[in-house]
Amino acid sequence: MKRISLIVVMVGLVFFAGKAFGFLSHKVVRTTSNEILYVSANDPADAKYPKGAKIFKEKCVACHQLTGMGVPGAFPPLKGSDYLKANKSAALVHVLNGSNEAVTVNGTSYSIPMPPQVDNYEDAVSVVNYILNAWGNNYGTVTIADAKKIKIVR
Repeated sequence: MKRISLIVVMVGLVFFAGKAFGFLSHKVVRTTSNEILYVSANDPADAKYPKGAKIFKEKCVACHQLTGMGVPGAFPPLKGSDYLKANKSAALVHVLNGSNEAVTVNGTSYSIPMPPQVDNYEDAVSVVNYILNAWGNNYGTVTIADAKKIKIVR
């Protein structure tokens, strides 16, 4: 009985130690609205663009996946996307107004419509800058001025 109790206690300690070290692998970031976010320390984009990371994880992750790889044949990848690299403003259009047009990403055509994801320029810039720089992408940034060139259509 003592041996089983000792094993249970040790397994519990290992579990909680693992949780503690996993927690330590996240950075605490305060957003401009004073929210506290815990972001992965592994991808620099999470810490550099915390608001964009939050929006992505709330609105985009279901289709484009946490890895940015999308769903083959259904939702295009954002990681390593030649489409994004060539046309950053298209990403702003898609998140602000959605799209019913087919797009070709890395040689594959995707035709499932994308609904609008955000309703203001600031959120659009935040999430697009995150996407342009997450998962090893190094595609630069967009600005509020770039976003304001796009008319929001609802």
